[in-house]
Amino acid sequence: MSGPLKALVVDDSRVIRRIVGNSLRALQVEVYEADNGRTALETLNRVPGIGFILLDWNMPVMDGIQCLRVLRADVRFKDVRVCMVTSESEMAGVVLALNEGANEYLMKPFGPEALQEKLQMLMGAIEQ
Repeated sequence: MSGPLKALVVDDSRVIRRIVGNSLRALQVEVYEADNGRTALETLNRVPGIGFILLDWNMPVMDGIQCLRVLRADVRFKDVRVCMVTSESEMAGVVLALNEGANEYLMKPFGPEALQEKLQMLMGAIEQ
């Protein structure tokens, strides 16, 4: 893989974006942020080479599932890894997200260890 690994953190909470972004930067990842699904799609179109997305489920304007559906319908983004980051803990929600094309799932609230584990899994899948 050429150049730095790039990630997009999508969450309507600035605090969550900062926490996740700082964890990614500590792993030498170039971080981009979006506050909803529409802004995330705009960022993906503007910034080439984003390898993975940490995508919140519940957001205004466009939620994570709507964003994931648009993302997965676009062949340009077929290889982008997506981890849903959400407080949706019902198994039906997990199954829905995975069926719509999410690669991983992280429940809020999460600690640094759980976040690091998911990031390593996503980054490992990209680097292979």
